[in-house]
Formats: sequence, structure tokens, C-alpha cells
Amino acid sequence: MKGSTHFVGIGGTGLSAIARVLLERGESVSGSDREDSALAQSLRQAGAAVTIGHAAGNVNGASRVIRSSAVDEDNVEVLAALKKGIPVLKRSEFLGEFLANQQVIAVAGSHGKTTTTAMLAWVLTALNQRPGYILGSVSENLGANAAAGAGRLFIIEADEYDYMFLGLSPMLALVTNVEHDHPDLFATPADFQEAFRQFVDRLQPEGTLIACSDDPGAALLLPYAEKQGRATRSYAHSHKEADYQAADLRSQTGSGFSFLALHGKKELAEVHLQVAGEHNVLNALGALAVADTLGISVKEAALALADFRGTRRRFDLRGEADGVLIVDDYAHHPTEIRSTLAAARARYPERRVWALWQPHTFSRTLALRGGFETAFGDADFVLVTDVYAAREQRPQGFDMAEIAKAIQHSQVRYTAGFREAQELLMKELKPGDLILVLSAGDALQLSADLFAELKRKEKNHA
Repeated sequence: MKGSTHFVGIGGTGLSAIARVLLERGESVSGSDREDSALAQSLRQAGAAVTIGHAAGNVNGASRVIRSSAVDEDNVEVLAALKKGIPVLKRSEFLGEFLANQQVIAVAGSHGKTTTTAMLAWVLTALNQRPGYILGSVSENLGANAAAGAGRLFIIEADEYDYMFLGLSPMLALVTNVEHDHPDLFATPADFQEAFRQFVDRLQPEGTLIACSDDPGAALLLPYAEKQGRATRSYAHSHKEADYQAADLRSQTGSGFSFLALHGKKELAEVHLQVAGEHNVLNALGALAVADTLGISVKEAALALADFRGTRRRFDLRGEADGVLIVDDYAHHPTEIRSTLAAARARYPERRVWALWQPHTFSRTLALRGGFETAFGDADFVLVTDVYAAREQRPQGFDMAEIAKAIQHSQVRYTAGFREAQELLMKELKPGDLILVLSAGDALQLSADLFAELKRKEKNHA
């Protein structure tokens, strides 16, 4: 796969990861993006030629162009490449070539796939398996979102958006859950479930599906895979017929959960997690099921998991200032919000919990509105901002203030802008509070500004 590869949208999580792997394989990489970012800067330091701004000349010398799903077909660089006869591909069209001769472990699911993929990458790295990996965020343990690896094992977060995961042919697939999302692409829950069936179809003939049988959507894939002749394994907390089970869950204040990992009735290991939340028990159990399927000691894998510190933007502790703890989280689906708030309650039972929610895309906000209305029960206070539109245009008549009013909570307020939200929080936050910034958009800037202002206030009090 030699040649120069140009990435349009190189600063995004998906393309930056592929670019990093190619660089580590010794290939020539260039790319462009609308704005600079930490991931783009990191690639520049690693040897990629990164340009800020799109221009036709950026594709000169490229043997192939990979474009982000967020990049339109009429992008100036895409059009220039096609005019020059340079192949232009999406991730799904490139992955087969990219992962040729690798033993691929693909982690898919509506929720939890980034953390579970990062758990696997860390465990296999710590146990000297030297895997390659691609993650949807930067691993705190590994300090990167991708690596080429030195062996045949390659772990990849299998993203369903734009059908990226249908470009994979894994030997082992782990599905955490299947719950309707991305309504801009999958109009109905049935469409979403069908995409995951197609993903199962992509398994190697001798491949194995590992799925969480606690989740109805993931559980439906198990008999489907068996009918296709694939081996299956299941894992669960509450489904007692699962092959792998989590038992004796214990919440640790200031940390995560401890539990026993069982295979049938056999105890495989005792697991102690640093990452918060009961949902991470299932993520960890899924990772351990993969390790066991690979013939790796589950006890050793559990010891490595005890050192796992998570990924950025997944219950990511920004810090404490003036007695207020700020946590950034990527949660943008009702189920994710519930899980993150439950994690905050379990880890910090003594704190008042503020949920600051920046909705992500108009289509998701409208399609999952009923779920959002009941998602904030574990918060003491809820503050809603305007929608992060991403790739969408505001629908006619859309009113986020009215949607916020419908949330079933006695303490809900709406502020359209970040400045207004920050002013409200600075007036009402008290020492001992916890604020969860729930955003897959740009509310990280609000989180950073709020933290800086609380730091100034703390300094003035000193």
C-alpha cells in the first residue's frame, strides 16, 4: 500500500487515526482541514504535511485521497482529485486495503465502543501482544488514538455512521449494544438493526461474534450469526444464561466498580476498575471475553484493566476549581446521558450534580426527544444550551427552549449561548458541586472557560 495519501478532514478522529497508522508504517501522508486541532498538530509533529484550509493544490502529488464523511462531494479538493484521476475514497472503501493481512478485532455498538476498544488496546499492549489499534478518542494510557502495532492483531472501533463498519472483514466482532441512533442516516430502528446484521455478515467465515445479551438489539444478533455459521459468545450482567457474566458488583466511592468475571460458574478473575459507572462493568466484561477468546489469561487481562484510565471526553475529569469538579463527557444519546449521570452519582454520592447538555444535531434531538425528556433523573440541576448543528441545517420552527421545558425535571433551565450559561453557573455553583458537560460538539470550550473563571475566583479567595 505504498504511495502518498491525502486526507480531506485530517483533523477528525476517524481520519487522523488512519493517517497516524500510515505514518508509522513509513508512508507519506498529507491532509487538510478547515481548522487546526490537537490531532492535526500531533500528526504534523509526526511528519504529516497538514494544511489548514482547503485548496485544489493540496492534492498535488497524492496517489489517493481519503475524505471524511463530513466532507461534501463538491469539496474543492475532492473535485480537483477527480479531475486529475486520483481515486477518492471514504473510510469504508479504504479499510479493506488498509487492514489487509491483519487479524481484525472490530468493536461496534451504539454506546461504549470507544471505551471498550481502548480497554482492549491497552490490555493487549500491556500484555505484550503489540496490537495495532484505531480508537474514537485518545487513550489516557497509550497517549494516542492509533498505532500501527508490530503484530498481526489490529483492534478497531467499528463506527456505524456512514456504514464505515461495512468496510471491515473482522475475525472477531464485539457488539456492545444496538439502540437506534443517527436518525439522519438510519430513519427507523429497523434500519439501524439491519445495518448491524450486515456488519455480522462481514465476519470471516471462521469468525466469532461476541455480543452483550443484556441488550435486546445486540442479543438479536447472536442467533442471526449462528444461522450464518459463525461462532458466538455472549456476555451480560443480568442475563444469567450468558457465557460470560459479571457478578458481585460493588461501587467504590471515588473510583469505579469491582466485580467478579465468570465463565459459566467458573470464576475467571476479580476485576477492579478506575473508570466510573456500572456501564463500564459491561465494557470491561466484553473486553475480557475477547481476551479469553484469544487465549489470553483473563487474570492478567483483569490486572491490566485495573490500570485503565479511560479516554478523553469519556467521564474526563477536567479538574476541580473553587471546590467545583468539572467533568467532560461525550454523551449525546439519552442512554448515554443516563449512564453518565448514574456514574457520577455512584462515584461522587456527596456532591450536587449539574448536567449541562449541549444537544447534538437537530435530527437526533427530535427523533429521540422522548428519551431525552426522561434522561436527567440523576441530576440535581439541568442546564440546556442550543443544539450543536454539525452537518445539519436548523429545521423551520425548531425551538430548543420548548424542548428543554418538556424535560421531566423540576430544575431545568435553557440558555442559548455559552456566555449566558457560564454567567448563570458562576452565580449558582457552590463548593462541592459537580458539573457534567455532556457534549459531542464544541461545549468543551465552555467547560474550559468555566474552569478558568473558577480558577480565578479561587485565586481571589486565597
